[in-house]
Parts: sequence; structure tokens; C-alpha cells
Amino acid sequence: MGQKKLFLFRLKTNRLIWLIGITVAAIVVYRYFQFPYGNNTLPNGFYVDKIAKSGSSGFQAADLPFEPEIFNNVTIFNQANYTGAHGPETVTKTKTSEKKDTISTPGFVSESEIASNKSSGFHESDERSLVDSVRLSGDKSTIEKAKNLGPSSYNNTTGANLTKEVDISSGSEHKLAAPPDFTPSISPSTEVSTNFTPPVLSNGPNKTDSVNGERFKTSKGDVNILGKNSSTTILPKENKDSNIPVPEVTSISEMNKLLLQYHASNRSMPRWSSAADQELLQARSEIENAPVVENVENLYAPLYRNVSTFKRSYELMEQTLKVYVYREGSKPVMHSPHLLGIYASEGWFMRLMEVDKRFVTKDPKKAHLFYLPFSTRMLEHTLYVKNSPSYSNMIEYLHNYVDLIAGKHPYWNRTEGADHFLVACHDWAPSETQDHFANCIRALCNADVKEGFVFGKDVSLPETKVYSAQNPTKRVGGQPASRRTTLAFFAGGMHGYVRPILMKHWENKDPDMKIFRNLPRSRANRIYVDYMKSSKYCICAKGYEVNSPRVVEAIFYECVPVIISDNFVPPFFEILNWESFAVIIPEKDIPNLKSILLSIPEKRYLEMQMMVKKVQQHFLWHRNPVKYDIFHMILHSIWYNRVFTAIAR
Repeated sequence: MGQKKLFLFRLKTNRLIWLIGITVAAIVVYRYFQFPYGNNTLPNGFYVDKIAKSGSSGFQAADLPFEPEIFNNVTIFNQANYTGAHGPETVTKTKTSEKKDTISTPGFVSESEIASNKSSGFHESDERSLVDSVRLSGDKSTIEKAKNLGPSSYNNTTGANLTKEVDISSGSEHKLAAPPDFTPSISPSTEVSTNFTPPVLSNGPNKTDSVNGERFKTSKGDVNILGKNSSTTILPKENKDSNIPVPEVTSISEMNKLLLQYHASNRSMPRWSSAADQELLQARSEIENAPVVENVENLYAPLYRNVSTFKRSYELMEQTLKVYVYREGSKPVMHSPHLLGIYASEGWFMRLMEVDKRFVTKDPKKAHLFYLPFSTRMLEHTLYVKNSPSYSNMIEYLHNYVDLIAGKHPYWNRTEGADHFLVACHDWAPSETQDHFANCIRALCNADVKEGFVFGKDVSLPETKVYSAQNPTKRVGGQPASRRTTLAFFAGGMHGYVRPILMKHWENKDPDMKIFRNLPRSRANRIYVDYMKSSKYCICAKGYEVNSPRVVEAIFYECVPVIISDNFVPPFFEILNWESFAVIIPEKDIPNLKSILLSIPEKRYLEMQMMVKKVQQHFLWHRNPVKYDIFHMILHSIWYNRVFTAIAR
């Protein structure tokens, strides 16, 4: 009798296991056929746990453009918290007052400017500020935790000091030292690619400008983090997909090859075709078959890779380009242009783009490009917690912003963001945008080949030091070549590892080489400016990052720039022939700096100095933009890269 009961028990158990197996199989089959776009495989092995629903940006392959549901608030999605190496850091999302944050820092847009902006088309979004949703806890325990991570990552003595200091020599603010590198602390509901290499920790500079190690570097691995509820689609970073090998130190000639290879091998395929796509294809055909021109008014042919294609591309931009500017998001991070200092490029572009009447369209269906108007400078100013070893809250803020855009509009997921662009000058911008904006066109001041800059897609943004918002071209120009008596000039703080090497070999070593750590204080940096105006060559040595405002300053003061920054992609690289008006020297050749400069024949120097004056028009901001100025050149480079990567169905 006992054996019979045991037999019946086993029979019932087997039936139960069989039913469970059938149920699981049915669920798997159901999810397979319900997966967005009819495909159950995502790149990099990542899986989205929720099927796109009505009102989100995900849609089936056969779906047509739709009118999206408008959300009145922002959902905070699951996001990995980046931490230091000694344990997780808690990101506390606090619900605060609905009142908008205000900033009264000197140098920011004045109340009169804001009023003017509102009358010109700027306005606050009805969306609740995202800032309140992603602010890190500022309690003492969190800050103390950041301070006590140990000597290998962060401490009070050699850690990153985030106090603004004035660079006596150049008059520019010292760039904020970034927090030490981090490793991701993954929440259980977050899917993460396993292709991630933790970076090496490093210390930041201290107040005395002594060098304690290299600046924070983001991981060179391809890490993609996406909350389950995210409405955005993210593909692997394109520089990984292109399979184009990048050497350790990339020369200008190698950069040229990478640019051509990218345009030849990478295309963005929209999920539905539009009239704008056809216009891009037509523009590409006309640019590729541009009639050969030799004499072009205001364009000196040797300055350009191909003056004929540039001329035709610029004409087509003026005739064709339409940009849709998103109005979502609240100040101070969105729609708040910062017009002074070394990060002014992103602010000036935002200000001019948002009030533009020539290129901006209010109908997104007519747009060739979509502008995401956020400021990485204001993002850092608003959200970064002093002494924190992490800026994961800033990454989360931008992630939520993209979800907001993708949830309200269908256009992001039409191309996975490939027809969207951002303009960002802060040093941290590449790492802040490397995942959720990987497919966007990113105009970056920190254009570093080794830090994810993608040739043919991303744009090198000029870093411009602006002293006067009312007159940004004040003091432009310099001495004629015959009165430039100093061979080479540099002055600046000891940021990064290159400048100390420069000092070691040339500080107070040669009367022809005016190489200084600091200069005496002077009104409006007169001593510094006078040196640039009277020197033949101006040394543009990298600091913590590859970019430096000295490149544009040299052009501004008509001094031939000498760029010493391995893997730096010069501004407007896809258009300008930098070797025609600048000297680019590998970091390893710093000991030979003088002999290299003296080896340049006088005739060649005079040609280069003349071309610096001719290229100057492309690097000047104007309150009311003029043809070929920096505003139009930034927009043209973005347009050009979009034209050469777009494919319509």
C-alpha cells in the first residue's frame, strides 16, 4: 500500500513539472513574437525586459509614424550607480519643491538676457525639472565617504579640488578636476554589457598646480547601461562596430584615413523613410559631384581639404537644412546658455540656435536634424556634488532626458538618435554621453581619438575663451609677421603630464623660447595677450584633456598654433586642412621643439601666418551670426557628417 501511494505521488509530481514546463515554454514563445521590431536579439547581449507600449518610443517594424502621448512628468528609471573602488555609493533621489532652481553665479546669463531670450523664443518647459529627480544626497556621510576612499583613488591632500581658480597667465578658469575613475555598482534590475574594462584610478591636481597624476579617464570598454523601463533604443558604439583599428598615437594622416573609412563603411538606416531623408541623399550626390572651383570669394582654397565640395555643401546647407529644437527640459541645465569662459562654445551655439529663424523649423517632420539643447557646463554646475568620486547622477539626468524626448516624440527611435545632435564643451562630456548618446552626432571640445570620438560622425568643437558677451571679438588681431620677435610662447598651469615635460626642457632655457608657468598679474591679461600678439608660434600644449582654448586663442591673435596633444582631433577636421596653417608636434618630440620650429623656412612661416588670418573668420562668435563664422561652421560640420552617414529606405 505504501508503494502505491509513493507511485501516485511521483505521478502527480511529474505531471506538475510537465505543466510548469509547458507554461514556461508558452511564455518564452509569446515573448519571442511580441519583442519590439520582431527580433529577439539585441546587440552586445543586452535584453530589454519590457515590451514597448503605446506612448513609448518603441514600435513594431511595420508601424507608421504616430502622434505620441504627452507625459506630464518624468519617470525615474533604474540606472547603475557609478562608484569609487572602495564600495558602492548611494544615489538618493529626493522629491523637492516644484520651484525651479536658480543660479546667481557671476558670468552666467543675466536676468536681462533671460528676459530677452524669452521674448526671442526661449521659454521654460511645462515639464517638471529633471534636476530634482537625480540630485545626489548632500549629507555629510556621503561626502565623507567620498573623501575617505584611500590614497589610490581620492583623498583630501591629493584629491580633485573643485574650487575655481584663475589662471594668471591665460586668464581662464582652471578646468575642474574630474572625480577618480569608477566601477559600476549594478542594481538587480539593470542589464549591463559584459564588455567592460575597469579603468585605472588616478588622482587629480591640487591647488598649487603640482601634478599628482593624469586626469580622470573613462573606460575604453563598451559599457551600455539601460533601465528596464527605458523608452530609448541604444546600439553599440559605432567606433566599435566599424572595425577600424585605431593606433596608440594617431597622426593627422591616419586621422584622414579613419575619416574616409568611416564615411565609406557606416550608414544610418531610418525605420521609416521621409522626404528629409531623400533631400539628404540628393545633397550627398550634389556634394560628391560638386563642380571644381578655384577662386571662391572669402575662401582661400589651400585652407580646405576640398574647397569645391565645401562650397557646395555650405550652399546646400543654406538652401536645405532644417533643424528641430526640442523645447522639453527645464533651466538651468536646458535652455540656459553660458556665454563666458572656456566652455562658452556650447552656450553661444545654444543661444544662437534657439533663436535662429533660418534653419530652425517648428515642424519636426521637415527636420533633417534634431538638436538636444542641454549644457554640460550647467549640468556640472547644477548637479555635481563637491568632492564626490562619481558623477553618475549627471549621466542619469541625461538618460532621463532622452527618455523624456523618446517618450513624447517618435523621432529618436526612427534612427536610434543618429539624426540627433548635441554640442558640449565640458571635459566630462565624452564620458557623460558615451552610452545613451552613442549614436548621436556629438560636437565635443574634448575630441580625443582614444576616448570614443568617432570620425565621420562626431564633430570637433572649437574651445573658445570668451571674455565679453557683448563683444566676443574684442581685441581680435595681432602684430604683423615682421614685428613678431618671439619665436615661441606658452604660459599656463601645470595641468596634466605634457606641460611639466615642456617646462623641464624649455622653461628659462632659451631666450627665443618664452615658456612660463605663470605670468605676473595684469589688467585684462594684457601681458599674456601681448605675448600671443607678438610671437611667431604659440604653443598649445594639452592639459588634463586633449583640448585647449589656446588653439583658438592663437588663431584669434594671428599666431601660428603649435599643437602638442597626441590623439587630438582639431576643430572642423572634416573640412579644414590643418597642416596648411598649424604645426602639429607629437608629445615625444618636445625636446626637439626649437629645432623643429627653426627648420620651418621663413617663407613657409609667412604663408602659414597669412593663412591663420584667413581661417580666423571660421572661429569668431558674433551676436548676430555672419556667413562662414563659427556658428555656421559648427552647424555645417554636423550637417556634413549627417549627409554622409544617412541612408533612406
